[in-house]
Amino acid sequence: MLFLSSIRSFRGGIHPLHEIGGGKAATRGLAIERAPAPARVYLPMSQHIGGPCVPCVQVGQRVLRGQVVGRPRGFVSAPVHASVSGTVVEVGPHAAIGSANATCVVIENDGRDEWDPACAPADVSALTPQEILSRIGEAGIVGMGGAAFPSRVKLSPPGEKKIDFLLLNGAECEPYLSADHRMMLEEGEKILRGASFVAKALGGPQVLAGVEANKRDAAEALRSLAAPYGFRVQLLRVKYPQGSEKQLISALTGRKVPSGGLPMDAGCVVVNVSTAAAIADAVELGLPLTERVLTVTGAVKTPKNLRVRIGTPVRDLIEYCGGLNADAARVVSGGPMMGIALFSLDVPVVKGTSDILALTKAQTEAGDATACIRCGRCVRGCPVHLLPYELCNDFERGDFAAADKHNALDCIECGSCTYVCPAKRNITSAIRVCKRQVQALHRKS
Repeated sequence: MLFLSSIRSFRGGIHPLHEIGGGKAATRGLAIERAPAPARVYLPMSQHIGGPCVPCVQVGQRVLRGQVVGRPRGFVSAPVHASVSGTVVEVGPHAAIGSANATCVVIENDGRDEWDPACAPADVSALTPQEILSRIGEAGIVGMGGAAFPSRVKLSPPGEKKIDFLLLNGAECEPYLSADHRMMLEEGEKILRGASFVAKALGGPQVLAGVEANKRDAAEALRSLAAPYGFRVQLLRVKYPQGSEKQLISALTGRKVPSGGLPMDAGCVVVNVSTAAAIADAVELGLPLTERVLTVTGAVKTPKNLRVRIGTPVRDLIEYCGGLNADAARVVSGGPMMGIALFSLDVPVVKGTSDILALTKAQTEAGDATACIRCGRCVRGCPVHLLPYELCNDFERGDFAAADKHNALDCIECGSCTYVCPAKRNITSAIRVCKRQVQALHRKS
């Protein structure tokens, strides 16, 4: 059932102005469109949290779509696959999101889109939980909501950690983003099939899907399909960062992830809806993660929701959307709250790229910072109940032992404190530095 009479949420959080410059309204009504495959794809060997992959192809080698081009190194890793068929023309450093010199495999597209015959369907009814996990791992699936944590690792909790709830994350709380919204509307059945495979791999936990109330059409679409699976769909209050794992767990189950803990410590696993759809393709069809849906929006001529090959240069997508508006000043990968500003439009789309957002100068000017007035807005807005102004003071004094006592490591870097600060202090960046310094103190102790 759909709990329309009981919209849930968590304590704290903020309400960003979603509709500035069009916001979600610019793309939420636009069906997913397939972007053309690029002439060349640039595949970074690190598209996930954990150890980077090792290239396993050579310049001049012809590869097929879905063929492994980067093998995992270590348990926390995920293979990288060719997203087009063609010839490897380079293996070496290239600009990527967050790195000017990421090791990439560059493939010149031959336009034939031939699939690797190893990508084969399976009799899903006969698959064991371990076989499901193996297919997910071999397909290189990672969290597609932005975190990019390898899914096989996430779905393999220690035996002593009983998982009671599998939570499908359809919150998509960042302003401007609408890719998950469209996925729920257009591929809801696939999302639920993927969730059913995850539930089987985890031993049969209760499955709850959380969808923000500004996506009631998506919630209703999932609800209409959920009954045969025994899943429930819950509306969530429109509030940022509703889609963060700890906040989603609190809203949907009332449970609290302990400080320094993981969702499994609260008996929960959280999976993004786009990730669930990719898992369905991997388990049923043997298809690795070679494409994803993302939103291109903001200060572009024609905003769109696009299905894009992994490795497509951002420049190609912006050109496909008509180019940047004259007032565009910055391009961000991800949403305006937690996204990463791009230093080049030649960086490629990776598995965790949910949005390409062009912002104007007016939207990016922070203003001059002044002294803290101790208004408490950052404290009220913090979703993990920290004292952000104190952590900012710790940073300014260089007192990282105090930052440790103020639980700096619990910060999820959502940016809520900076957003609401009337003194225009960049509190989030200060806490980010505190976290690195506290981690260094812990390594020394």
